[in-house]
Amino acid sequence: MSSTYRRYELLLPLRFNDGQAVPEDLIADTLLEIRQQFGAVSSETQIIRGIWQHEGALYRDDLTRIFVDVNDTVESQTFFRELKERLKARFHQLDIWITSHPIDVL
Repeated sequence: MSSTYRRYELLLPLRFNDGQAVPEDLIADTLLEIRQQFGAVSSETQIIRGIWQHEGALYRDDLTRIFVDVNDTVESQTFFRELKERLKARFHQLDIWITSHPIDVL
């Protein structure tokens, strides 16, 4: 394979900051949006627990991980930068953690 690939990983909350459960359709909409853009997406069913601090307040998160391997292009990076802003509004979050790293597909 001659293309360069990048894996994008998103941690999405399963609970809003007030403790209410995030409706499953918000996660499903996010999966669909990524699949429509790139043709594939994967997610995990396990709960990832996070603890973080912001402006003196301690937050505990229940999260799910979504990931997708895509061509490493400026267009892909732009998509995820714009998606991050939509997700912050969709999930009522101060931030949405999205990371990426180059991968070799064997």
